[in-house]
Parts: sequence; structure tokens; C-alpha cells
Amino acid sequence: MNTMAQSKLFGLAENRTDVWSTPQDFFEKLDRVFNFDLDVCALPENAKCERYFTPEIDGLKQEWSGTCWMNPPYGREIVDWIAKAAETASKGHTVVALVPVRTDARWFQDYCLGREIHFIRGRLKFGGSSSNAPFGCCVVVFRPSLKDVQWIVTETDFRKAESKEG
Repeated sequence: MNTMAQSKLFGLAENRTDVWSTPQDFFEKLDRVFNFDLDVCALPENAKCERYFTPEIDGLKQEWSGTCWMNPPYGREIVDWIAKAAETASKGHTVVALVPVRTDARWFQDYCLGREIHFIRGRLKFGGSSSNAPFGCCVVVFRPSLKDVQWIVTETDFRKAESKEG
């Protein structure tokens, strides 16, 4: 969605971008679970961690370590951020990403499917906006190993679920 369309949907000034400030209460709930060390995509006014990378520092060119929070720009460059999250996980660190639900997008299929994904019920209200976002979001957890994920559905459970639909 282009900036002009977002402006009309949100009824806001025309300077809207693909940068969406994470709702503080939403972040705090996640932080209680993950205890974040680093915000890899921040502006000074909306940084969620004591350590953070701004656009001037360019988080894509930095080493990410510890448990990282990522709410990347939602434009075309999102693929670069998602790829960096996957790479960081392969180096032994965890990245928790708030991203738009784009199951049809190649970046989502290539990097997110097969990861721990938490779909958010409803739509978030980003930053100081008076309206909810015009898209759904999910939290994707890029862990060093999928062994860290506890899979709940077993083959037997799946059969039971199928028979209930029946």
C-alpha cells in the first residue's frame, strides 16, 4: 500500500511511511517473555530497548546478538530484514519480529513458514494512530533451533481434529 493510500485510510498527514511504531503495551507483554537485549530497527523516539540501531547506524550492516526485537519497515526492504533475522538465528541468537501477515509473499514463505508464528487476533493500533492498521500482523520467532519450539499437534491429535469436522 502506498503512502497516499495509507494517509487516506488513517486520515493522517501525508507524511505516513512504511515505518510503524510498535504499541508499547504490546511490546511490554512480549518483553516479559523474551527479555529483549536489542531493538534492531528503531528511531530514537520509539526505541524499545536500551540498545538499538537507528537508520543512520543501519541495523542491516551490524551484528545482532542476544535476544533481538524487530519491527522492520513494511515496504519492499522487509525481505532484507527477515533474511538478516534468519541469518542471526543461525548464528545462535533469537530474533522476535512483528511483521504484517503476508502468507502469499515470497519472503514470508521462504523465511517465516516453518518458524514459530503467533497470529495476532484483530489489528494493532500502531504508534499514536487513532485507527487500527489496515492489515493483520503476526509475531515470528527466529530461534537458533526449532528444537526450542514445543509442537503441540501430533498425528493422533490431527486425526481427532479431522474427525470432529467430519
